[in-house]
Amino acid sequence: MVTRFCGAMLATLALIACNASAPSDAVAQRPAAENPALSPAGLDLVPLTIRSGAKTHKFTVEMARSSQEQAQGLMFRTELAPDAGMLFPFPTPKPASFWMKNTVISLDLLFIRADGTVESIAANAVPYSLDPISSGEPVAAVLEIAAGRAAELGIKPGDTVTWRDKR
Repeated sequence: MVTRFCGAMLATLALIACNASAPSDAVAQRPAAENPALSPAGLDLVPLTIRSGAKTHKFTVEMARSSQEQAQGLMFRTELAPDAGMLFPFPTPKPASFWMKNTVISLDLLFIRADGTVESIAANAVPYSLDPISSGEPVAAVLEIAAGRAAELGIKPGDTVTWRDKR
């Protein structure tokens, strides 16, 4: 009986070892340097910088690229680190309008023009509000960060936002 158990155990370990070494998809086949970091929500994490006067503020943001990812946004999240956020890039500049439906935490929304400058900031957006929060002109992206961070860091309209998209 012990011999049969040991034989079965060795066969199982051999199967596990073989499966563990075989890449299961195209992402696993790429070198580690090419695998973008992912958030717990499965979104790409990218570095983002805001230049405000002589100061530079660094964030790591989730990229909400698809319409489904953008519709979900930061809904149902209960916290957001001070150096984190979510970026909503648009294929072409457009007037943007957001709401806080199902968004548990308060946020600052930065509306970003195609040239990377901040068009406007909607500070301390009210959780769960259905009131529209809109840009004043067509924008290329919207950045959501923790409420109060823009004021705390001195970020204002005209500051420059840059990010490196890993796509």
